[in-house]
Amino acid sequence: MSSGRVRTRRAALGLALTVAAATALTGCSALGSDSSNASSNGGGLEKSKIKVSIMPTTDLGPFWLALDGGYFKAEGLEVEQVVAKSGQESMQKAISGEVDVALSTYTPFFVAKGKGEDLQLVADGTSVNAKSNAIVTVPTSNVKTVNDLAGKRIAITAKNTASDILTKSVMKDHGVDFSTVQWTLVPLPNMAAALKDNQVDAAYMPEPMLSQAAKTVGATPVIDINTGASQDFPLTGYGSTSKWVQANPKTLAAFQRAMKKATADAINDRSKVEPLLVKYAKIDEDTAKLLTLPGYGSTLDARRLQRVPDLLLQMGVITSKIDAAPMIAPQATS
Repeated sequence: MSSGRVRTRRAALGLALTVAAATALTGCSALGSDSSNASSNGGGLEKSKIKVSIMPTTDLGPFWLALDGGYFKAEGLEVEQVVAKSGQESMQKAISGEVDVALSTYTPFFVAKGKGEDLQLVADGTSVNAKSNAIVTVPTSNVKTVNDLAGKRIAITAKNTASDILTKSVMKDHGVDFSTVQWTLVPLPNMAAALKDNQVDAAYMPEPMLSQAAKTVGATPVIDINTGASQDFPLTGYGSTSKWVQANPKTLAAFQRAMKKATADAINDRSKVEPLLVKYAKIDEDTAKLLTLPGYGSTLDARRLQRVPDLLLQMGVITSKIDAAPMIAPQATS
């Protein structure tokens, strides 16, 4: 064979290998691009429309930012919020299938788990911050200090919610007997009126109800919840049934990614949250600027969350130890 033909065949072979390699690389690149786009535009999600039950408190700052700021939309999700009167009611909406995901204080999730409900925690919400949650009263009440709470009428949203458990925890820390308390179930928006009308002697309130009640009825703190055993306590989170989590892994990951991004932005710039509190929590602009926000978070940490069932066990709400780690749903990595 002539040297000219050899060179020609070698050149052709080299060209073919180059084309094949380029095609392989292009294919990989295209697949990677499609995969990325699928996560950002909703492609391949089991459900592109989900319902999330919430309570209109400052805990929802990142959620509302994800809703109005396009974070959910960027992940291919259309999210409808359903308002609940308490964390207990919110969680029940998820259990019944009325909603896909529920925001609640953590205590109802663990209490329900202890009763055999198959629930998982899907995203973190908030922790207690100084002045973000408090037991309050009004000047006409005979409650002046935490020691005066024994035997009184105290407003909470529902039994076994944070309002119930953390009030008892604070009283226990101060040696105050809570067994004689007349626990009165009052929806958060009605607590200020209940205090004013002498239907209750004190009430557990989170923001923005704290600041609103201070303005409307002169409510003043009896004691800050961010003390003792409840200091920096894991407060709220998002949960769902294990059945929903297992059936919708891509939808769940999209929700988690949107919440993670929105939470980071809410932490870095509270000015992004304030107008959303005005819009959704129905408070005025001045209150939105002055109130204390809770500690926002998006990553579920088993060691931190273990404080919740441990406190429930200590308070006698549950009768056997619950391990928080298995309740944490798979977390989106990016």
